[in-house]
Amino acid sequence: MQKLINTNAVMDNPWTVMKASTGPEILQAVPGKNFIVPLQFWKLYQEELNDYDGAIAVWIDSDETPGQITDELHSLPLIALNFPVFSDGRSYTNARELRQKFAYTGEIRAIGDVLRDQLYYMAQCGFDSFEIRHDQDAELCLDAFKDFKTGYQSTITEPTPLFRRR
Repeated sequence: MQKLINTNAVMDNPWTVMKASTGPEILQAVPGKNFIVPLQFWKLYQEELNDYDGAIAVWIDSDETPGQITDELHSLPLIALNFPVFSDGRSYTNARELRQKFAYTGEIRAIGDVLRDQLYYMAQCGFDSFEIRHDQDAELCLDAFKDFKTGYQSTITEPTPLFRRR
């Protein structure tokens, strides 16, 4: 199981990421479990997922956008944004859009190839929790949120740019 952190602590992960190759029959096998399902799976099996007695969240891949679920967005307790590789930054934009454009107030989680070096910047874009890659030390990753005291540009956590704060 991948380690989960937020900006303050290492946490137990109450969610299981469901891979796209899994069908809706898994829901009957493990009732009450919390699943993060791929966006396309969620769209395809939405009726079955509505009848499930556990919590359901959606993960959006980097080539997908939050605009694909605007009607149901605020009913989701968590949205996970996937980083298929370290160098793919499209999920940063998705997180910022979720917070600014869509006013999403639920949890935004980074999943996939998530490394310590990204955590501070992800938090600035609106991420709340981070499933770090298996080879990362969770306790050391917590220090990433203290790497910088402030930034120049506006962010989700500090909407006023530095030149306006003086």
